[in-house]
Amino acid sequence: MITLSQLAIYPIKSTAQVALQRAQMGPFGLDMDRRWMLIDDNGCMLTQRKHPRLCLVKCKLEDNQLSVSAAGSPELIIPGQHTERFLKATVWEDTCNAIDCGDEASDWFSTFLNTSTRLVYFPRDEVRQVDLNFARPGDITAFSDGFPYLLISQASLDDLNSRLDSPVEMRRFRPNLVIKGTEPFAEDNWKKIRIGNTTLNLVKPCSRCSIPSINPDTAEQSAEVVKTLAGYRMRENKIFFGQNVIAEGPGELVVGMEVEILV
Repeated sequence: MITLSQLAIYPIKSTAQVALQRAQMGPFGLDMDRRWMLIDDNGCMLTQRKHPRLCLVKCKLEDNQLSVSAAGSPELIIPGQHTERFLKATVWEDTCNAIDCGDEASDWFSTFLNTSTRLVYFPRDEVRQVDLNFARPGDITAFSDGFPYLLISQASLDDLNSRLDSPVEMRRFRPNLVIKGTEPFAEDNWKKIRIGNTTLNLVKPCSRCSIPSINPDTAEQSAEVVKTLAGYRMRENKIFFGQNVIAEGPGELVVGMEVEILV
């Protein structure tokens, strides 16, 4: 039987994974996934690609507020009520309206990263359309790179680890949904699946950047993971691992749910 084996969100884009046993599916993806993001003085996103230390920042959602922690830094509490100041925030080619989270958050992250930055929040009523080459009008996302969900099978990671000198954990690849009970890379051939009462469309293979080369516990980088993937998962000069997914509606996901392959 094919089942949902892991669920995860990343409340602040490019920070550490928050593992979940159950999650609500909202208009932007899993509830509170990548609703916050760091931007530079020009409004452009900051990620692990240039700031690998972001992987050391841990988030916790509780009582309608976000708490942030990292070794050697004081805990930061970000209230559910943000400022009324709007900024422009850019994710790749998309520029969105975003709510500034205030000077305390800005100072905390600027000190941690040793660069000027501000933390912003994706407003509930903001619309960021998913690429219409792969989506329908009205399919939206928040501060994810481009799609509301990323799905990877456990067997695909196991296949990669069989080729590595030092096995790695799934969290390096930052999926929302992990599926077990399949052959390696079975997800490459899926178009539509059902989990619980929700139908999900697998719309585009996920091309990978350098982030999987970063050790999420230390922020140290090693070329082995990306180099190994390039040896057998590259086409058109891109490395593919995992599938970008769009849900057809809301719902609830719970670890252990059966996954039905529809197409």
